[in-house]
Amino acid sequence: MPTTTSKNTGHKKNGTPAKTSVKKAPGSSQKKNAEENQEELFKLFEHALRDMYWVEKTLTRSIPKMIKKAQAEELVSALEDHLDATEDQVSKLESVFEGIGKAARGKKCVAMEGILKEGEELMEEFDGPILDSAIIMAAQKVEHYEISAYNSMITLARLLDFVKEADILQEVLDQEMEADKLLTNLAINTSHKEMVEA
Repeated sequence: MPTTTSKNTGHKKNGTPAKTSVKKAPGSSQKKNAEENQEELFKLFEHALRDMYWVEKTLTRSIPKMIKKAQAEELVSALEDHLDATEDQVSKLESVFEGIGKAARGKKCVAMEGILKEGEELMEEFDGPILDSAIIMAAQKVEHYEISAYNSMITLARLLDFVKEADILQEVLDQEMEADKLLTNLAINTSHKEMVEA
């Protein structure tokens, strides 16, 4: 007896239309996802860049307040040097904006706004010899936030193949790390030490 084959009519047994799968071109969805991911990474990088641009420009106004309150000559000198470095960093970030084809615009960094506000409170709460220690503490909190931010931005820049921009950001990071190291040395060898030995 000959066997019969049932044809696929495109319907389920109960008469409802069967779902048909549409084959996509190999790799097309992966390519689209990769492009979308690249765009999102770029948005994240631009967001971080705008944050730090606001931070550096704000610090050009905040550091002079620290300089005015600082007492030890070494601390005043360190802060003055870092003010110069910060002004240079503003220019460096403007170069990064130019490199990625975006206008240099800042976006308020809520985290840094809080750190700076805390620093101002410390400078109001303490005076005398301990004030320098308070300034160093406030300044190092700023540096540590910046170091963390620039590390992340460099990683994103390299992922996005912004080679020149990553190098510029590395220069900024090196400046921030040097400033933090100097503040630590000042705290250990001058400010905090003088308080303990007084």
